[in-house]
Amino acid sequence: MNPAEQFLRDHSPRPEDAFLTRRQWLNRFGMGFGALGLATLLGENFAASSASAAPGQSLNPLAPRDPHFKAKAKHVVHIFAQGAPSQVDTWDPKPELSKHSGQKMPGAGGVAFGSPFKFTKQGQSGIETSEVFPQLSKHVDEMAVIRSMHTDIPAHEVATVFMNTGSLRLSKPSLGAWTLYGLGTQNQNMPGFIALRPGNNPSGGTQNWQSAFLPGIFQGTSINTKNPNVEEMIENIRNRYFDQKEQRRQLDLVHQLNAIHSQNLQKDAQLEARIEAFEMAYKMQMAATDAFDITKEPDAMRQLYGTSAQGNQMLIARRLIERGVRFLQVWAGGWDHHNNLETRLAGSAREIDQPAAAFLTDLKQRGLLDQTLVLWGGEFGRKPSRDRNGNDNAGRDHNNRGFCAWMAGGGVKGGTVHGATDEFGGTAVKDKMHIHDLHATILHLLGFNHEKLTFRYNGRDFRLTDNFGKVARDIIA
Repeated sequence: MNPAEQFLRDHSPRPEDAFLTRRQWLNRFGMGFGALGLATLLGENFAASSASAAPGQSLNPLAPRDPHFKAKAKHVVHIFAQGAPSQVDTWDPKPELSKHSGQKMPGAGGVAFGSPFKFTKQGQSGIETSEVFPQLSKHVDEMAVIRSMHTDIPAHEVATVFMNTGSLRLSKPSLGAWTLYGLGTQNQNMPGFIALRPGNNPSGGTQNWQSAFLPGIFQGTSINTKNPNVEEMIENIRNRYFDQKEQRRQLDLVHQLNAIHSQNLQKDAQLEARIEAFEMAYKMQMAATDAFDITKEPDAMRQLYGTSAQGNQMLIARRLIERGVRFLQVWAGGWDHHNNLETRLAGSAREIDQPAAAFLTDLKQRGLLDQTLVLWGGEFGRKPSRDRNGNDNAGRDHNNRGFCAWMAGGGVKGGTVHGATDEFGGTAVKDKMHIHDLHATILHLLGFNHEKLTFRYNGRDFRLTDNFGKVARDIIA
């Protein structure tokens, strides 16, 4: 830089000059020399060491951090079967229900509806699974099948948000946001929490991956995977008007103006969240284009997962886990079967069976399953009786008192069954697991005491599990 350019740079007006009072100018002038001396004494490692000090309090809130104790899992993939799968047709066999099929159920309302699907013992563990999951059934020795889930309200939108945030009423951070807040992420050029959805926003919408009162940097990034073309999958992934150098210059100016606004007026959480979104979009231009491009996978791998929309989603999920993304939610809905259950449930199961089984196989072959916690399940279950709206093509109505989920990898004791429902499969009766218990168990596998992973907001400490939650230790390896 020649002397003339140096002079112009040093003496050109700056935006912040218009906001400074004389007292502020004197304060900065005096403190500036002290800060320079302190920086020299502390050295460059100061910023790096502060990054692991406390969740959300470092110079880089997404920097990887250590949990409360040694974690068994480093990543989470939640395959969310939104719509509420029937437990008695998938993972919870009930021969007594089949015996009474077509009869009024003893001690309960409605007509018993025995499962039209056959259950057989699978793997060395001998866990009985439904024929609708021929591929996933081969992985039962890696799974902990939970047969005693229960929730509060059997309404799709409310229960979906509850499963994802642990809250029925207040707007609270999602499980993924809490995970990112506690652990940070391993890839600073990608969002640490991504929700893959095969279409429009599902029930509950953005509440399911929100950060709420946590800083906006921890919210999930929703990606519509309906179109496999990367540039259409992630809108505006490339800037058509400016190169990266110019984008960087604009972002630096936005950060500068926001710092002035924060100091002279107030910090605006929504504004900072938007700026962080801009920053992440800038970083993603190269990293995401590569990560979401499944055409780079060999044909054999594409065939393993299947070329369906769900297969593409699960293959993208594996590519993202490889690249250090901390929390992934894969939406695998279509389980609301009030009628024609025999055909429709089999179809829903077929959509996820091969992709999810391929995902488990792929992770295991790559040595990633031990550090990745995989969870499958819906927001509630179905009744063991016939839905009266089904007529001749019977289905099942909503049921919040008993349903199933399974977990695999990431510190889970495979080949185990946790809990049980009654003889007809309608109500959890043994080792019951509430949504808060499930969340507590997930956080434990990630290395957190769920009672101590908190964030102070509005004068009190909040946590994912509210005032409840018990860790299911019998499914932990």
